[in-house]
Amino acid sequence: MDLKDQLKNLFPEHTQELTDASDNSKNKVWLQDAPILCKYEKRKGKPITILEGYTGATEDFKKLTKELKTKLSVGGSFKNDKIIIQGDYRDKIMAMLKDKGFNVKRVGG
Repeated sequence: MDLKDQLKNLFPEHTQELTDASDNSKNKVWLQDAPILCKYEKRKGKPITILEGYTGATEDFKKLTKELKTKLSVGGSFKNDKIIIQGDYRDKIMAMLKDKGFNVKRVGG
């Protein structure tokens, strides 16, 4: 007997679709058609990577900022609808965003 069958026997009125919808809404970010721009700049002689052009909710963009910072183990911030990451991590960030399903465009250099 499969685990799903056992759960159906224990909870016959429970539907699988409701749990899937609630799980996806927590981790799902809004994907857009226009690409996110990935820029490289130097401020006060130090390299930074800037991501801009996201048109979704700011809460989703803040979650994305935190996730990028923790995966790359670097500092950064979210200001004026832009993600600023310390260091030149354009290739890694673009690969991570493409894996999530975003359309990313490299700007400059």
